[in-house]
Amino acid sequence: MTTLHIDDTALQQVRRFNTTLARLPRFKMRNRFTPVLGQALLRLSQLGADRRLARRGIRVERHVATCDGLHVPLRVLRPAGTGPVGAVVLDIHGGGWVIGNARMDDLHNAALVEACRVAVVSVDYRLVRPHLADRSLQEAMDDCLAAARWLLGAGRADFDGLPAFILGESAGAHLAATVLLRLKSTPQLLARIAGAVLYYGVYDLGGSPSVRQAGPATLVLDGPGMVDALRMLTPDCNDEQRRQAPRSPLYGDLAGMPPALMFAGARDPLRDDTLQMAARWRGVANAAAVELHLLPEAPHGFLHFPTPLATSVPARTHAWLGERIAAWNARTGRVPMPVGVADRTGNECADM
Repeated sequence: MTTLHIDDTALQQVRRFNTTLARLPRFKMRNRFTPVLGQALLRLSQLGADRRLARRGIRVERHVATCDGLHVPLRVLRPAGTGPVGAVVLDIHGGGWVIGNARMDDLHNAALVEACRVAVVSVDYRLVRPHLADRSLQEAMDDCLAAARWLLGAGRADFDGLPAFILGESAGAHLAATVLLRLKSTPQLLARIAGAVLYYGVYDLGGSPSVRQAGPATLVLDGPGMVDALRMLTPDCNDEQRRQAPRSPLYGDLAGMPPALMFAGARDPLRDDTLQMAARWRGVANAAAVELHLLPEAPHGFLHFPTPLATSVPARTHAWLGERIAAWNARTGRVPMPVGVADRTGNECADM
């Protein structure tokens, strides 16, 4: 299932870190104070983020995509200078839909910019506030779709003709999958997407088997409370309605999806979401290639933990993106435009 080489030394390091995780509190969306505290700590950790990127030679831009009547803040990372980029990546952050922002993935996005010479566009979608019931999951889904339509639409000469990728982690992988399903209504935009990178996503809001079986020994996530947490996202739905696409992408029509790179952790209660999604993605007629990695001993969120997985998994992502970019350029014969060239005339989804 996985082609990543994970030797015994790496596995031992993952296991040792798991013992640390086992002593730490689990993320509980049903506790109204956890998202508030998490968001405050996250923002504190991000002080000076732009300066750190500048020292690495990465340029930060801010845009507001106006599309479908929405105004969605975006954070764009580009290589310094005016040389060509090879692709553009739409990044959708994780955080259980209730915490996070567009700066959350700076570390990994900067590595993407450096390793693959791409531009990365991160979406600052509206977070869900289930305890207040004034921000819904649908609004987060709509923001991400509007950002994708802005990025893929006509009139963005800086991205026109480039292969586009969509990348999401955890809740962001869920939102990325909903975007792909909803883009099927505009096939010309979906055709611009050369691939999807999905890390340990949530694709069944009714609870996949591994979610429903999760117990108190689950790492990172609160196993016993996961089904209730998913229900909090859609309080007006029953489980059957929660499993309707695109809300639950696992049950959508996956015909016409782009090639995908998927990762899941063997110790993640969301493991079955990815395994089932990969099987269905591969199972449709004329299915696109799916590369699936189930990583032994890996918990949810392993990209952010100090183990060898935080290096080997991004390295495979970088290589996969490079392969897809080369294939796109060979097929289309297109040469990327220089960074910084922008012509927004005629764009149905404008930039403010």
